[in-house]
Amino acid sequence: MILNDVHVGIEPRKNRKRIGRGSGSGHGKTSGRGHKGFFSRSGSSRRRGFHGGQMPLFRRVAKRGFNNKYFAPDVAVVNVGELNDSFETGAEITPALLSEKGLIRSKFDVLKVLGDGELSKKFRISAHRFSSSAEEKISASGGSFERIQAGAR
Repeated sequence: MILNDVHVGIEPRKNRKRIGRGSGSGHGKTSGRGHKGFFSRSGSSRRRGFHGGQMPLFRRVAKRGFNNKYFAPDVAVVNVGELNDSFETGAEITPALLSEKGLIRSKFDVLKVLGDGELSKKFRISAHRFSSSAEEKISASGGSFERIQAGAR
């Protein structure tokens, strides 16, 4: 490798290819589309999954089962360790407060509190779901938890 030749042949701002601008350009007349046929016309493109008129793969393969992903609730999770770091002792923690503080950034249907991390402060936590380890840690620290109905924030 020769260091003073490293930059040779590299164009920082390359001009776009101007097609259909005369035979002298090398991309005149048919503009790189060949002669006649579907792909010489405007608006020509194959749709996704097109197999040249043959029965497409997604229609040949049998489809079975059901995926509940579209209908399943979006569950937001927060750990007790994050709550311990973000709130003062005696705080009343609700899903709306967590969204406001930025601990939950996405839209959700259900809030679940998980038991990862240490909890040394006493809180009153309202959420839709609690893991068993989170319930134990909240009770051990002297706090309380309340389950709220899904749909209520």
